[in-house]
Amino acid sequence: MLLNSTTFPTPTIFFPPTSSSTVQRANYLRSLPFSPSPVFLSLQILRCSLTDEILKVKELEDLPEQWRRSKVAWLCKELPSHKHSTLTRHLNAQRKWITQDDLTYVVVHCLRIRENETSFRVYSWMVRQHWFRFDFALATKLADCLGKDRKFSKCREVFDDINRNGRVPSESTFHTLVVAYLSAPVDGCLEEACAVYNRMIQFGGYRPLLSLHNSLFRALVNNGSGVSSKQFLVQAEFIYHNLVTSDLAVDKDVYVGLIWLHSYQDAVNMDRIGQLMEEMLSAGIPQSKDVLVSIIRAASKLSDVDEVEKTWKKLVELGTGIKPPATAFVYRMDVYGKINQPLRSLEIFRSMPDAGVPYNVVTYQKIIEVMTKALELEQAELLMAELMETGLKPLVPSFIALMDAYLKLGKHQNLESTFNICKSKCTPPNRTVYNLYLDSLIRTEKYEMAVELYDHMNINGAIGTNARSCNIMLGGSLAGEDYGKVEEIFETMRQKKYDVEEAYMEKLDYVLSLRKKKIARNSVSLKLDQEQREILIGLILAGGAQIETDYESHMRNNRNSSNNSIQFKFGHDNNLHSLLKVHIHERFHEWLTEAEQQQQSITGGDITPRNEFSTTNHSVFDFFEKQFWTKGRSRCIVVPKLIHRWVTERTLAYWYMYTGMRTSSGDVVLRVSAGKRECMERVVECFQMRRLDCKVKKKGKSHWIGLQGCNASKFLELIDPFMLVHDIQQTN
Repeated sequence: MLLNSTTFPTPTIFFPPTSSSTVQRANYLRSLPFSPSPVFLSLQILRCSLTDEILKVKELEDLPEQWRRSKVAWLCKELPSHKHSTLTRHLNAQRKWITQDDLTYVVVHCLRIRENETSFRVYSWMVRQHWFRFDFALATKLADCLGKDRKFSKCREVFDDINRNGRVPSESTFHTLVVAYLSAPVDGCLEEACAVYNRMIQFGGYRPLLSLHNSLFRALVNNGSGVSSKQFLVQAEFIYHNLVTSDLAVDKDVYVGLIWLHSYQDAVNMDRIGQLMEEMLSAGIPQSKDVLVSIIRAASKLSDVDEVEKTWKKLVELGTGIKPPATAFVYRMDVYGKINQPLRSLEIFRSMPDAGVPYNVVTYQKIIEVMTKALELEQAELLMAELMETGLKPLVPSFIALMDAYLKLGKHQNLESTFNICKSKCTPPNRTVYNLYLDSLIRTEKYEMAVELYDHMNINGAIGTNARSCNIMLGGSLAGEDYGKVEEIFETMRQKKYDVEEAYMEKLDYVLSLRKKKIARNSVSLKLDQEQREILIGLILAGGAQIETDYESHMRNNRNSSNNSIQFKFGHDNNLHSLLKVHIHERFHEWLTEAEQQQQSITGGDITPRNEFSTTNHSVFDFFEKQFWTKGRSRCIVVPKLIHRWVTERTLAYWYMYTGMRTSSGDVVLRVSAGKRECMERVVECFQMRRLDCKVKKKGKSHWIGLQGCNASKFLELIDPFMLVHDIQQTN
C-alpha cells in the first residue's frame, strides 16, 4: 500500500532537544499539554539521565604508580605505529597489570590525536577481557569519532555493542552512523542507512536534524535511475511524514523527488501525486519542469491521453528558454502507442527537431517499439535503417522488436536477414535474438539448422540457453520425432529445473514412456559439475562469489546441518559484468533459490538477473567454506594450501573476466581478494607452475598480480578458449 501523509498517526510522545540537561528535560516532560502517568514520567526521566553520562577519564598523573604511568605512556606512543597483529601482541603482553582505566586513557588519547583505527582496536581488545565493564560514554565517544571519520563498519560494531548491552545509542551516534553510511560508495550502505534512521526515530525516540532528513532523501532519489530507486518509495514517504510532523521546512527537492518516485511505480497512485501537488503549491513552490515530466510519465502509464496533453501544454508554456526533455516526447509517443495511434506517435517523433530537441537512442527505440507493436513494418524498417546510420547504440532492443514483429507475421526471410545484420553489428551476442531466430527455424521446419544453432548457443558461454530456448527446441524435436534429442533436452531441463510448457507434456510423456522413463522433475540430486567448480573457484579468488552462513538457523537446528550458500555479486556499471552475470545465472540456475527460479520461469528467463543473487543452502558448499574462509562471524578469505591443484585455465579465465584488466601496453593485471602474505605466495605458485612469471603489488587493501610482456601473452593464450568475450580492454 502506498503511503500518504495520513498513514502514520500523530505521535503522542514528545522528546525535548537532547542538548538540554537532565533537569531541563525532566521539567519539559512535566510541562507537557497532557497528564502523563507516573510510570511514563519516570521512564522518560530515566532515559534522559542515561543518555547524559559524561566520559570520565583519569589523567596520566592521577594513575597510582610511577611504573604504571610510564607503561601507559609507552603504550600511547607505541600502539599507533603498529599493525593489528603487532598491536594485539603488545596488549597481550600487558595482561598481568593493565586495567580498564589504563586502557580507557589509551583509547581516549588515540582519539585526541585522531588515531581512530588504533582506538577501535584497543577497545575491541578491551571488551574481550573478563574484567571489562561496559562504559556507555566511552562507546559513544568512540562510535562518534569513527562515524565522523567515515569508518561505517567499525562504527556499526560499536553501535551494535551498545545495543547488546541493553542501552539506547545517543542521538549523535545514530546521526554519525547514518551519515557514514551515506558517504560510503558501497552496495547495501543506503539500505543500512535507512534502517538506522528508522531505528533512530522508532526505537530511540529522537527527532533528527533537518539536514539528516534531507541528506537521506537526496540519497534515495539519486540512487541511479528511477527504475532502481522506485523501491524506496515507502522510505521516502516516511521521511516526508517525519518532516511534516516535526514542523520542519519541506524543501522543494523533497516534493519533486517524491512525485518522481511515485511516477516510476508499477501501480501509479495519481490521487497521491495530486495531493502532493496541492501541498507543494500551497507552500508557494511553483511547478517545475521535473514535476511536469513526472506527471506525464505517470499519466502515460495509465494511458491517460488527456492528462498527458494537458501537462505537456503546461511544460511548453514554462518559458522560451526551457526546452522539453527528450523523455517527455518518449512518454507521449508511448501513450499514443497504447491507444493504437502509431502515426500520431510518429508525428510526435518527427516534431522533436522543430522543438530544438535532438534525437537520441531512447527515442528511436520507443518509436520503433510502437511501430512494430502496431505491425507498421514499413515505417519500422525505415526508422531502423535511420538509427543504424546515426551510429547510436545499443541497437539490440530495436532489433528484438523488429524480429518479434516478423515472427508474428510469419516473415521468416526478413527475420533471418535481420538476425544476420544484428549478429554482425551487435556484440556481445544476445540470447533473446538467438531465441527468436531459433523459433523461426522450428516454425519453418528447418530442423537441422535449428539443432546446429541450439548446440552453438549451448557451447558459447556468452549466449547460453534458458527455459525458452529449451522449450522451443523441445517442441521442434517432438515434431521432428528426434526422440534422442528430446531425451537430451528434457534431461537438461530436469537438471536446470526448467518448467516444460503444458502443450508438450502429453507428447513428452508418451515419448519417455516408449523409452521406459517417467517424468520426475523433483528427483534430481544436486551436484556441482567440474566446470561449475572451476568457475566458482575463479570467482571466489576474484571476490565475485562469497559464502553466506545462516548462523541463527545453524544454532537453532542441527549444528551438523549445512547452512552455507553462495552469493554472487556483480558491478552495475560494467559491461563485462553484465554479460558475466547473465552467464553465471544460467550456468548455476539449478542452484538458485526457488523465488529466483520462479521469477525467471514467468518470463522464460528473458529478464536480466539482479546484480546480487544467491544459491540455496547446500552441503556441497561446505567444502568451499572450510577451504576459503576463516572461521567465526568476522571472516575473511584465505587461499588454501592445495590451490595450485584446483586452479585451471577456466578458473583463470573467470578470475580475469571478473576483476582483471589489460593495460594499454598489453600487460595483464589481476586483483586478488585474499590479503595475507602466505596467501599471495600460494597464488604466485599457481602461475609459476604454468611457467608464468608475475609480480605482486599491494595498493590500498588489495593485492594485484601483474604479468608483463611474453608472460601476459602466454596467459591470454591459456584462457582464450574459455573467454566469453575475446577482445577485452576493461578497467574494473
